[in-house]
Amino acid sequence: MKPETLLAELNRLRQDVPKDPSDLEWLTLHHVFCFVSYKMGDFQKYVDEQAKAGAFDAFEG
Repeated sequence: MKPETLLAELNRLRQDVPKDPSDLEWLTLHHVFCFVSYKMGDFQKYVDEQAKAGAFDAFEG
């Protein structure tokens, strides 16, 4: 699993929600996307650790 795949899906979810800074769903998706994008090195490490633990096995089939 590549972290870019997960980030792209998070961005898709974010774009599916109408932009509304007063909506908690939009705020959450937007700020999590921004934070993870900013911390890609840490996210890569996390994804690698999770891959070793088998977290993505069902998805990667």
